Amino acid sequence: MTQVYNFSAGPAVLPKEVLRQAAEEMLDWHGSGMSVMEMSHRGPEFISIAKQAEADLRELLAIPDNYKVLFLQGGGLGQNAIIPLNMVGSKPQPATIDFVHTGSWSGKSIKEAKRYANVNVAASGEASRFTTVPPQETWRLSEDAAYLHLCTNETIDGVEIGYVPTVQGDTPLVVDMSSHILSRKIDVSKYGVIFAGAQKNIGPAGLTITIVREDLLGHALPICPGVFNWSAVAEAESMLNTPPTYGIYIAGLVFAHLKKHGGVAEMERRNIEKARLLYAALDADDFYRNRVAPEYRSRMNVPFYLRDESLNEQFLAGAKARGLLQLKGHKSVGGMRASIYNAMPIEGVQALVDYLNEFAGR
Repeated sequence: MTQVYNFSAGPAVLPKEVLRQAAEEMLDWHGSGMSVMEMSHRGPEFISIAKQAEADLRELLAIPDNYKVLFLQGGGLGQNAIIPLNMVGSKPQPATIDFVHTGSWSGKSIKEAKRYANVNVAASGEASRFTTVPPQETWRLSEDAAYLHLCTNETIDGVEIGYVPTVQGDTPLVVDMSSHILSRKIDVSKYGVIFAGAQKNIGPAGLTITIVREDLLGHALPICPGVFNWSAVAEAESMLNTPPTYGIYIAGLVFAHLKKHGGVAEMERRNIEKARLLYAALDADDFYRNRVAPEYRSRMNVPFYLRDESLNEQFLAGAKARGLLQLKGHKSVGGMRASIYNAMPIEGVQALVDYLNEFAGR
């Protein structure tokens, strides 16, 4: 195989060790005579896979016992509907949800939440073209919001929030961590709900993981579909319907891989090293530009622009010839984007830096 480095924002690179194990087990999982894709989700083989995956995730993130881990479908975008459907039912209707608008994904969340509740945009980075996050002292939070929603890493805009925001009273904090979960240490107990699509740092597309504090169960609106009602899903241990079984299996392999290689603390150390290397190359002169304020630059998703954007296609063609793939920026913002998730090795980032320097030199 030709060596390539996949900088896609998602579905994204997975550890080669995990892919090799999945290939070896494809036809026969642990002597069962079945592929995981063929197993009943209620059979003992798959139940053991799911339980181990949850146990390993709990260990990696030090998830307290009073939180449920749910394996769901629908992706991060689906959660934008599932969350209000599950969390506003205990409030006088229509309830209010607070949002901090930090980029494209929180914008999608705001749009969807308006179907089910009043939305208060407590702060927005739109005026800065989402290159920074408004200071917390400027946030206009509601007195009795059902929750405060925040996307702590904006995949498209490259903005990351590395602190736990202050909430109003006992308002639950709901965070979309889809594109940086497991990349840095977090204190789960500071959040009411954490959710993440799998296709960045966890596994293949199709699986979404939701971590929810138990006291936030049981507040669903009557119109919430049963299959997305957290209380029902938690009671059935994520087996209310047929879950994305193969996605859970791959996620479990990734969790085991992370534990073997130092856990979240080691991933954070590596991610800091990779991000510093790449940003240093982009900042070396004015040939490339990253527009995000340095204190909010994402370690996972690095958007950048060529000073002369007429060279974009030439840049991408040269990168592809060197095995540096999926560097084109999102269509909504243009430019380039390098996603350097946990599974991207330092060698891949160094190869990109070498190409950046070579291309600028030419």
